[in-house]
Amino acid sequence: MFIDRVKIRVKAGDGGNGVTAFRREKFVPRGGPSGGDGGVGGSVWIEADEGLNTLLHLRYNPEHKAERGRHGEGSNRYGKDGVDAVVKVPVGTQVFDAETGELIFDMVEAGQRELAAKGGKGGWGNAHFATSTRQAPKFHYNGRPGEEKELQLELKLLADVGLVGFPNAGKSTLISVISAAKPKIADYPFTTLEPNLGVVDMGDYKTFVVADIPGLIEGASEGSGLGHRFLRHIERTKLILHLVDVSSFSGRDPVEDYRIINSELKKYDADLAARPQIVVATKIDSLDDPERLESLKKAAAKEKRKFFAISSATGEGVKELVRAVGNLLSAEDEGQ
Repeated sequence: MFIDRVKIRVKAGDGGNGVTAFRREKFVPRGGPSGGDGGVGGSVWIEADEGLNTLLHLRYNPEHKAERGRHGEGSNRYGKDGVDAVVKVPVGTQVFDAETGELIFDMVEAGQRELAAKGGKGGWGNAHFATSTRQAPKFHYNGRPGEEKELQLELKLLADVGLVGFPNAGKSTLISVISAAKPKIADYPFTTLEPNLGVVDMGDYKTFVVADIPGLIEGASEGSGLGHRFLRHIERTKLILHLVDVSSFSGRDPVEDYRIINSELKKYDADLAARPQIVVATKIDSLDDPERLESLKKAAAKEKRKFFAISSATGEGVKELVRAVGNLLSAEDEGQ
């Protein structure tokens, strides 16, 4: 199950208490203070793990506590520090303060580790307070409580290219053809209910990552269909492939579909709508009216967007599309 949003509570360990104690040893008639300090409470860390791709493991385990510090003991024995707790999340996870909505961390690199809740300091034992003028202090400090927070975690997939379009526009089929991803493919709306990632190998050790986003419909930005819940997964992409079904089987007008999806992108995020976009006419193997293809091509040209016509079923135009995407991404990387 793909889970991309979850709320968790983290609690760092409390610091151990100091202790009031005095030496009681044979042949030491006037033993001094010997109370040790308490240990430091364990902290809670958030760590990005490239082996994870969902927050599912946190939905059923929302409480994360670090170990408290041990109390100090007599004979100047210090308490042991508490063990840290580590919460592992997928790369691309954003961590927000659940109360204020403030973004605290953006986990964009594998192995990245951030302090979510700091352990409490250990209290001082009475030996800590001994001075030349105060040789027998009869007090100690208790440990400080560890931090406690409620965090909202939201996953944004890290992909170079995002596939958008109406349901059944051919997104899942294309990603299955150009990568090793095996999404569910069927001839009915909303076949894809969660994003899929695929790695496209261009040879010479060059690759790029594609994200297949569940189909959008008109009104998605207001919650229609699957809504805009999954659109955040293409917010980090460098390039959008806008797939439009030009066959007559959809019963829709390709140009109208193209305009509706771009309108929904703009309503969701104007920057996303302005991102580099390649318009891809799909299912040309089933094209029965060439005018449908030409009208979409003209609409893309009017907005100065690259245009490709493909058939994932026969492979026509797919290699050319992949090559163009790779070249565009390479050029963008060189320009940064």
